[in-house]
Amino acid sequence: MDIIISNSSGEPIYQQISSQIKAMIMDGTLKEGDALPSMRTLAAELRISVITTKRAYEELERDGFIESYTGKGSFVKGQNTELLREENLRQTEELLSQACSKARLCGVTLEELKDILEIVYGGNSND
Repeated sequence: MDIIISNSSGEPIYQQISSQIKAMIMDGTLKEGDALPSMRTLAAELRISVITTKRAYEELERDGFIESYTGKGSFVKGQNTELLREENLRQTEELLSQACSKARLCGVTLEELKDILEIVYGGNSND
């Protein structure tokens, strides 16, 4: 499993793991029923504590992305399409919030920002 940990990131390691696994589930890289590496295996691969991988898996399970079975391991859970949509919307809102903050710092008006968004999104649908 290709997970990249950044020590210079302000984000805790368990969240980096959780975010990357969520992204793999949402983009279809990991599919329903796929087995995740054991917590010990992933910890060894990433050279981190098992406690950290346990916390990441607990977060994924709490958020409904994986199911864990004692003695069997952790598996990608069948995804509720509404849950996936909600997660994608949350991530989009987060990115747009960052873009708006940057635009305000640069003095970009709301109208200019709307124009930029229309261009980036794919043009004006009224054309």
